[in-house]
Amino acid sequence: MMHARDFTASGVATHKDAGQLLDQFCARFAEHVTITRSAAGARLETVIGSADIAVSNDRLDIRLRCPTAAMLFTVRSMVAENLFELSTGNTLDLNWADGPQPSAIPNFREISVIDAYNITPHMRRVVVATDDARHFVEGGMHVRLLIPPKGREPVWPHTEPDGRIHWPKGEDELTLRAYTIRSIDLARGTMNIDFVVHEGDNIPGATWAMTAQPGDRAGLIGPGGGGVPAARKLILAGDETALPAIARIAAAMPAQADLRIFLEVADRREEQTLVSSASMDVTWLHRNGTAPGASDALERILRDIVPAADPQTYVWAACEQRQARAIRAFVKSELARDPATFSVAAYWQR
Repeated sequence: MMHARDFTASGVATHKDAGQLLDQFCARFAEHVTITRSAAGARLETVIGSADIAVSNDRLDIRLRCPTAAMLFTVRSMVAENLFELSTGNTLDLNWADGPQPSAIPNFREISVIDAYNITPHMRRVVVATDDARHFVEGGMHVRLLIPPKGREPVWPHTEPDGRIHWPKGEDELTLRAYTIRSIDLARGTMNIDFVVHEGDNIPGATWAMTAQPGDRAGLIGPGGGGVPAARKLILAGDETALPAIARIAAAMPAQADLRIFLEVADRREEQTLVSSASMDVTWLHRNGTAPGASDALERILRDIVPAADPQTYVWAACEQRQARAIRAFVKSELARDPATFSVAAYWQR
């Protein structure tokens, strides 16, 4: 049902094989959104909005609906960028009825580093300040971090008329990585972002975290992705990449909530104190030398406890891609759980 507060956009994409393009588009997002196919086309639904795409000959008619203008921007740019990416080698023409006109990105905010320090041997915290910390409280826990080249004045992206984001190139090219905001201090206007780091890492985000100095500037686009589940009984499972999100979910839960948490980390030195008003049972799983992403400990535990859990218990898991696929297949296909009662995400690929 459409509400008065909904924001909408409509567009037309022309492509010589529009049907195949839609098939590829749906296949790309099959693991991340709810897709309903029909003879007319497809409907894609996410926590931040929906896209109805009708196909006819060489044409895709696109209708987007989101609860906020920022979410609409996110969905429109996602649709545009992926359609152009998938149409490589063939001409794609994409026009939106209302623009968008070239402009600043509505959910972009510049940040500056306040402090950076290790909270465990392999987890580093960067404290950043922004003029609009409240912007990041709702709409999801995740952001895209925009890292400018060292020693250069940042050049930030803007929108193009076809809905794509124009990214600076050459010497001004930005490095983009996805992270979770661990916590927000509205009184101070600061946020904590935690990074998994290992010796010898040549990962741009981790490198930025290790070298960050007070005053360094960067950008954030977001928030987006999944937010804090509304359920009061939750099973949360993940490796260290999911630890910031799990910690944020736990901290947001009310006293009447009940949490069972399973966290896989390298060893006991990587354990962290989680804070919550809810009843919380935390189990730490130590790899003790096993490579990250090579264990099936999370899947085995979920196979043991989820079938016996209340059907309304929300199951949240995030880990390496192969593990996430196995967990999703178990919860979705083997248990046939209601899609509204679980979320399984791949946070990284081994």
